[in-house]
Amino acid sequence: MGKSKRNSPKPGGNRAQRLAERKAALEQAAESVTRPFEGLAAECDLVALREFVPSATAELKLASSVAAERPVVLATVLPGAVAALVRAGDEPSGYVGAQMQFQGTDPGSDLAAAILWTQSAEPGDSLASVESVAGGPRLADVIDAGADLDLTVHQDFDWWVPEGVQPDAQVAATIEQAKQAIMPSARIALGADAVGAAWWVDAGEKAHIRWVRPEDEDDLMLALARVHAAGGLQLGEGSRFAGSFRTHGVLVPVFDLDPERHAEEWTKPAQEFGARLAEALATDAPLAADERRSRDGLRSRQVTLR
Repeated sequence: MGKSKRNSPKPGGNRAQRLAERKAALEQAAESVTRPFEGLAAECDLVALREFVPSATAELKLASSVAAERPVVLATVLPGAVAALVRAGDEPSGYVGAQMQFQGTDPGSDLAAAILWTQSAEPGDSLASVESVAGGPRLADVIDAGADLDLTVHQDFDWWVPEGVQPDAQVAATIEQAKQAIMPSARIALGADAVGAAWWVDAGEKAHIRWVRPEDEDDLMLALARVHAAGGLQLGEGSRFAGSFRTHGVLVPVFDLDPERHAEEWTKPAQEFGARLAEALATDAPLAADERRSRDGLRSRQVTLR
C-alpha cells in the first residue's frame, strides 16, 4: 500500500511557499549574531540608531589600524536606505547608514564593511547593500571601541543635501515627504555616569522613552522586578511602564509618557529611576514572593524584535 501524500506540500502551492519561507527565516535566525555591538562603548546608541531613532548623525572615530582617507559619518538612514555613500566636495566624506534596506545576519560586521568601502569609493558613489563575509573585519576592528558617539539629533532630513547645494525637485519632494512622517525625538541627557541610552519620542497621542540597557537580560529583569514590587517602575506623574523588548542581544524598557511635557522635563525623573535601578542591580538577595510575581508579569509583557 503506497504512502499517503496528504501531508506533502504541493510544489508551487501556498503551503509549500510558507514552509520554504519559514525554513529560510529559521536558517537566517540561526546564522544571526545575537549581540552584534557587544564590547563597544557606543553599543546602546548603535542599537537605538538602528532600531527606532528617526534622524541622527555622528562622525565616527576610526580605529588607528584603519588607513583613513576621509571622515565617516554614521547616520540613522540615508537616501534610498542605501548602506553607504561618498559625498563629493573639496573634501569628500563617507556616510554609512544604520538602517539599511537590505539587512545582513551580522549588523556590526556589515557596518564595518560599509565604513571600509567609503575609504576607496569614488566621490558620488553609493553602495546599495553590503553583506560582510565570515571572518572579515568586525566593527570593533574598524572604529574606536572605547569611543562614545557625539550625536546630533535632527528633526528633519535636510542634512541629506550638503549645505549650499540646491536639491532637484525629486530630491526635495523626497525630503519633504520624509519630514512629514518624522516623529520629534531627543536623547535624554542622563549625566556622565548614566548607563545605557534613553531616547524620547513624541508619537502623537503618547510620548515614549525607550531605554536601551547593556546589562545581562536576566540580571536586568530581576532588577526591574525589584523596582516594580517597590512601586518605583515609573518616571513619576504622567508616566507608566509599558513593557520591554529585546533586540540585538539587549533589553529595552519602554515608558509611556504625557505628550504635553517636553523631553527635558523627563531628565530628572529618568535620572532618579536610573538610581533606583542601579541599587536593585547591586542587590544579590533572592527575590521575595512579591518580586517573583512582578518578574513573571514583566516577562509576559516582553517582545522580541528580529
